[in-house]
Amino acid sequence: MVSDRDDCGAVKFALEKEIPVFLVDSKKKTGFFTFDDLILQLNKIRVDLIVLAGFLKMIPGNFVDEFENKIINIHPALLPSFGGKGMYGSNVHKAVFESSAKVSGATVHFVDKIFDHGSIIAQRTVDISDVAGYEEIAERVLKIEHELLPFVIEKFADNKIIINNNRVVIK
Repeated sequence: MVSDRDDCGAVKFALEKEIPVFLVDSKKKTGFFTFDDLILQLNKIRVDLIVLAGFLKMIPGNFVDEFENKIINIHPALLPSFGGKGMYGSNVHKAVFESSAKVSGATVHFVDKIFDHGSIIAQRTVDISDVAGYEEIAERVLKIEHELLPFVIEKFADNKIIINNNRVVIK
């Protein structure tokens, strides 16, 4: 488990389950790895997949290169719309609401060197035509995020994610 915050619930959960935890920070805070150090640590344990969930910082290019097509992210909108720098959490849902979109959803994509830009692995949609505010969009999208991300992770574990001519296919 990797986090840039030592106070998040996922770190506590991982420690309770005796899952290795690596804290990362580009400024080399005490007890934290730099991304370069983290590459070495993750290669030692032969990591097959890195899943970003709530990680809001740009991943350094050399890290992305080292783990090409092994880093995935979940985004609370239907990319390529409503993505990019600053488009996270309520910012996304407010933008979707203000656009008068009738559907929203979640996207799992590969991480590349541009925010919310990598190849799309999977998406799920949700009807938002009747919402009264962005908070309702957030609730509906979170529900499908909790379904979509485990689905994609399971497909990775089963070697059912195929990249063919820059197109991602799930078998």
